[in-house]
Amino acid sequence: MWDFSTEPEFQAKLDWMKQFVINEVEPLDLVFDQPGHHHNVTDKRAMAAVRPLQQQVKEKGLWACHLTPDLGGQGYGQVKLALMNEILGGTNWGPRVFGCQAPDSGNAEILAHFGSEDQKAKYLRPLLQGDITSCYSMTEPQGGSDPRVFETTAIRDGNDWLINGYKWYSSQARWASFTIVMAVTDPTAPVSDRFSMFLVPQGTPGFNIVRNTGLVGESPEDGAHAFIHYDNVRVPAENMLGEEGRAFEVSQVRLGGGRIHHAMRTLGAATKAYEMMKERAVSRHTQGTLLGHKQSTMQYIANTYVELLQFRLLILHAAWTIDQGDKEGGQIGIGSAKIMSPKILRDIIGRAIQLHGSLGISNELPLGQYWIKAAAQGLVDGPTEIHEVKLAKRLLKNVRPVDGLFPSEHIPGRKAAAVEKLRRFLELSEEELA
Repeated sequence: MWDFSTEPEFQAKLDWMKQFVINEVEPLDLVFDQPGHHHNVTDKRAMAAVRPLQQQVKEKGLWACHLTPDLGGQGYGQVKLALMNEILGGTNWGPRVFGCQAPDSGNAEILAHFGSEDQKAKYLRPLLQGDITSCYSMTEPQGGSDPRVFETTAIRDGNDWLINGYKWYSSQARWASFTIVMAVTDPTAPVSDRFSMFLVPQGTPGFNIVRNTGLVGESPEDGAHAFIHYDNVRVPAENMLGEEGRAFEVSQVRLGGGRIHHAMRTLGAATKAYEMMKERAVSRHTQGTLLGHKQSTMQYIANTYVELLQFRLLILHAAWTIDQGDKEGGQIGIGSAKIMSPKILRDIIGRAIQLHGSLGISNELPLGQYWIKAAAQGLVDGPTEIHEVKLAKRLLKNVRPVDGLFPSEHIPGRKAAAVEKLRRFLELSEEELA
C-alpha cells in the first residue's frame, strides 16, 4: 500500500503552516486584493508586509521547497510539496510568501537547467529570493493549445535572434523582469523540433504589451494577462534556453510537478469551500429548521466529503508515484489529477454557492473567485480534453485485443473452459464422493 506518512518534524511544519497561513497570509488577500497583486513586486507597501513573512518561512526551512538545496530550497519530493500546496491553495498570496508561485517556480527550473552563469546571476538568484517576478509566453491567439498553428518566429541574424509575432495570455508580463518565450526557429521541421525557447529581458525594444486582459469581473485596467506583440525583438544568441529546436524538452522541466501543485491548490480551495458549507449548514435557519437538517444539504455535505477524499488520494498517489521514479505511472497520475481538478472544484463550489444563496454569488465571499478558478483549471497547462485523450492513449497502450468474436469475459466461452478445468470433479462417482 502507498505510504503517505510524513516524519514528525515535517508534520510539525505543516501544522505551523496552517496557522501561519490563516493568521498572516490570508489578511494579505483581503488588503492587497487587486487582480494579480501577489505578482506585483513593484508595490512597495505590499512587499513591505510580505518580506518579514517570507523571512519567517525561510527560517522555518519552508522556502521554495521544490528547488534543490544548492538553489536555496529543500529538494522536497512531490508528496511533501503536494501536502504544502494543499494548505496554500485557498490563498492568493500564499505561494509568493512561500517562494513557490507560478510561473516563477517553473521559470526558475528552466534557468537553473539551461541558463548561463550571467543569466543565473541576473535573473535566477533574485527570482529565487522573491525580488522579481517573471512571465512564460507560449500561447497564441489563433491556436491556444495547438502548437502546429503557432506563428511567432525567431530568425537568426548574425549573433542575434529576431523575434516576431503575437502571444496571448502571457500572465504577469506587465510586472516581469524577464519573459521566457517559445518561438518557431525551423518551420519545416516536425512539430516536436520546430520551436526554441528564449529569454527576453524587460525593456527590450519591440516587446509591446497590446493590452492586459483580466478575468471575468475584473476591471480592464487591472488585468494581469498580457496580449503581447513581439515586433523585431532582438536578443543575443546566448539568450536561447536549451538547444535549438528543443523547446518542448525545456518546457517539460517546468510542467509535471507544477500540474500536481495546481491540483493540490485546487484541493485547498475546494476544502475551504467545504468548510464554508458546513459552517453555513449549522448557522442558517430556514423553513423552521437548520439548513443542515435538510436532506439535500446533508447530501451536499456527504458527497463533498467523499469527493474531496477521493481527489486528495488521487493527487497524493500521483505525487508518490513520481517520487518512486515511475515516469509512466507519474504521467498517468498527473493526467488523472489534471482531468479531475476543474470538475471537483466546479461541483463543490456550485454546492457552496447554492447553500449561501445570494451571498454566495456576491463579492462579499470568495466563492465567485473560486468559480472562475474552476473554469481556469480546465485550461491551464493544457485543456482538459487534451489530457483526457493523452491519458486514454497511455491506458490503452499495452492492452491487447481479444482473439475471436467475443470479449474475454464472455460467459459461455469462460464457462466451457471452467467445465473442462473442473471436469474431474464433475465426473466423480457417488462412491468417490461418499
